[in-house]
Amino acid sequence: MRGDNFFCVFKKIIMKETDTFIYSDERFADLQMLRYQLPQFEKLSLQQKLYVYYLSQATLCGRDITTDQFGKYNLRIRKTLETLYTHFDANSDKDNFEKLTLYLKRVWFSNGIYHHYANDKIIPQFSETFFRSAVSQMSLEKLPMTGYTTTEELCNDICPVMFNPEILPKRVNKADGVDVVKTSACNYYEGVSQQEAEDFYNKMKAAAGDNSPSWGLNTKLIKGDNGLEECIWSETTMYGEAIRHIIYWLDKAKQVAENSQQKHVLDLLIAYYRSGNLHLFDEYSIEWLKEQEGTIDFINGFIEVYGDPLGFKASWEGIVEYKDQEATRRTRLISDNAQWFEDHSPVDQRFKKAEVRGVTANVVCAAMLGGDEYPSTAIGINLPNADWIRAQHGSKSVTISNITDAYNKAAKGNGFKEEFVIDEDTREMISRYGDICDNLHTDLHECLGHGSGKLLPGVSPDALKAYGNTIEEARADLFGLYYLADDKLLELGLVPDKEAYRAQYYTYMMNGLMTQLTRIETGKNIEEAHMRNRALIAHWVLEHGKDAAELVVLNNKTFIKINNYEQLRHLFGDLLAEVQRIKSEGDFNAARELVEKYAVKVDTKLHSEVLERFAELDIAPYKGFINPVYQLVHNEVGEVVDVKVDYTEAYDAQMLRYSSEFGFLV
Repeated sequence: MRGDNFFCVFKKIIMKETDTFIYSDERFADLQMLRYQLPQFEKLSLQQKLYVYYLSQATLCGRDITTDQFGKYNLRIRKTLETLYTHFDANSDKDNFEKLTLYLKRVWFSNGIYHHYANDKIIPQFSETFFRSAVSQMSLEKLPMTGYTTTEELCNDICPVMFNPEILPKRVNKADGVDVVKTSACNYYEGVSQQEAEDFYNKMKAAAGDNSPSWGLNTKLIKGDNGLEECIWSETTMYGEAIRHIIYWLDKAKQVAENSQQKHVLDLLIAYYRSGNLHLFDEYSIEWLKEQEGTIDFINGFIEVYGDPLGFKASWEGIVEYKDQEATRRTRLISDNAQWFEDHSPVDQRFKKAEVRGVTANVVCAAMLGGDEYPSTAIGINLPNADWIRAQHGSKSVTISNITDAYNKAAKGNGFKEEFVIDEDTREMISRYGDICDNLHTDLHECLGHGSGKLLPGVSPDALKAYGNTIEEARADLFGLYYLADDKLLELGLVPDKEAYRAQYYTYMMNGLMTQLTRIETGKNIEEAHMRNRALIAHWVLEHGKDAAELVVLNNKTFIKINNYEQLRHLFGDLLAEVQRIKSEGDFNAARELVEKYAVKVDTKLHSEVLERFAELDIAPYKGFINPVYQLVHNEVGEVVDVKVDYTEAYDAQMLRYSSEFGFLV
């Protein structure tokens, strides 16, 4: 499970230096590019630095996989645009070339032609006539011509998808009452209906019984002449060329691993990539959980299922990280008390774990981002996702400190709090406690929230279908919100005083009810799972606790007003109890009712007001990151003696280099 940075709307990134490090880079469309720093990297040993380097190379090798997963035509479109960007005479049509440049930058950011967060298709501002003419001027060897003999054939294939808003309009469609498979453009199914896909995997799960693998996680489901069949993603099948390069670098990493358990984990991951066997993936996940001693860790594979409307198939992602030893002391306090939090949760006793196993939490620094974690990335991660592994073996949670630090270092003075927070006392409270509580909420969400509770016997992990991701994120958020106000955090020394939690309660309610709407286009519903989760919680609490919180209008502007913070905590607890019941019992109808009633629809009047106020602040609602570049340093006889970090690579240069060096798929 992935922690979404929903406080980035507070962060107007400005050109600001800390020592010599500049956090902000270019801005375009609704996006702001940032850079993250690698604190203490220079203090790692040469072996550890090489381990990071090799794992980072493996992390970058899967980029094309993610792009292809996000849409059948994405790679052809991206490669065609890159050819035009590097070879078209910009001076011949400056206006259209600038529009093409903007479109390409957005395609790079989203790993395809669909908005990375809203899932809607990004329509080019340049004309189809210009595009076809420009492509016709390119040499065929520079274009993605596999399967085509002329540029006209290429354009006839990709132009309708690019320019016609009615064709494949949405990457992930979770609307109620439609076939979400047939109406989603993600490249996980072909010729398959929702019912056929559900029946196919439900049959596999029923046959496997307890401890069943996450069937469908690493395959594309296709309906052919012989019925339904899976195309496995492995070294010798679909995506094989990219996976072979991933394996190469993982094998190099194994030679410089910090300990024998890391080597064992890498062996299992390589074996899984070679075979596509999900039983091996589960074995790898369990052994990955056991590796706790090393400073460096990684995620590499088909992990999160947010991009599949049915929640079966996982996008490829990678991240390399190393421990922030000082900050990890905070998360270890939380994880060491996991059983206490589980025992005192406000949920029904039937849904609690009698024994919380293997919960570990670290604060880490990201060292490389890839696939579905790049350029937009999580601020916290909790894995594995398989419920039976969590129940029997535990989970590993991380909060990514240098990513949140990049937001926080450049977040001051943007006017956001002055515009949307109701009064000076509340603003001062948020300034004092906001960062502390942001981090704590992420820790509680990832470390304990996702790892809490249990399914009742016989309940499928996929019982909630398209609503599962929203319910799961709500469950973890509510767990964190409920415990932020608990005296236990004060006892553990994790908060400076008993009232600190109020800063998080205010910003959470404000975001769920109002300010996250800055990410929604006029006339659109809320689609993304994390946004739905926050809207669900905030609107449910507003309806059920009018004495606790209300929307008020002051000087013709709407604000959230918290009247009773203690009552708000009880409401979070009540909703947590219901959400856990829905999860534990697999109550699909209750999940659908809760999500559709509170999490989807937008108040158009309030939305319009928020957009207007937000526009005056000139803040990009979405942020993403440019990766650092690692450079091997050799001595006079060619031996590697160090690994240096360079932070200066431009966004377009990085994207073009990745396409050249790691563009393994056609």
